[in-house]
Amino acid sequence: MRIILHYTYTILTYTVLYSFTSVLILFILLLNLLGLNKVIHHVLGFWARGVFLILGKRFSVEGRANINKDHKYILMANHSSLFDIPGITAIYPNASWFGKEYLIKIPVFGKLLKIINFIPMKSSDLRNTKFMIEQLIQQTENRTVAIFPEGTRTTNGELNSFRKGFLHVLRASKLDILPVSLVGFYEFKPKNRFYFNYSKRLSAKIHPPILYSEIESLDDKEIIHIVQSKIESALS
Repeated sequence: MRIILHYTYTILTYTVLYSFTSVLILFILLLNLLGLNKVIHHVLGFWARGVFLILGKRFSVEGRANINKDHKYILMANHSSLFDIPGITAIYPNASWFGKEYLIKIPVFGKLLKIINFIPMKSSDLRNTKFMIEQLIQQTENRTVAIFPEGTRTTNGELNSFRKGFLHVLRASKLDILPVSLVGFYEFKPKNRFYFNYSKRLSAKIHPPILYSEIESLDDKEIIHIVQSKIESALS
């Protein structure tokens, strides 16, 4: 009986969420058409807060004081749920996103990603690497870049191995890293389960920045270990 209730609430919630998101996407496309891009990040923040309101979940954030609003970062977080993006957007609605190239080919959604300065990660040949670096340098002049270094959602609640794509971002931009731990998201809605577990709390911990000047001389494995350990520290 309990599982049936979980499924029923989840289906109803998905219906409202997708309707809410569709309206906001159309509104953002209209704002872009009218040249009002400066207010889009406010709409994205409203969308993220609205998602948690629809879910009936309080999303608490610890460590906001670790963010310097006049500073740009590479924001890196664990990836465990469908709701990780609203979680990060609620924290940092003005961030650009670095992710898989195929996403920009999705009708309408791909257009939205371009509007919010999504940076596609292409295959790692020399020509595409140069293109990504050019895009990164251009975007990071004005914005924080958000990345899920695992590349895909975990299926067991533990951090996946970090992919090395974020190192291109780090070395091209020379920005400090802002590690964020998303807590409870896997338990609430993992990749391999349809329904929501409403008993789980959702929160985020923003860690103190990892300064680029302190890690620039380290090799790839050492940098990955430092970032992964920091994010993982709040998940246990």
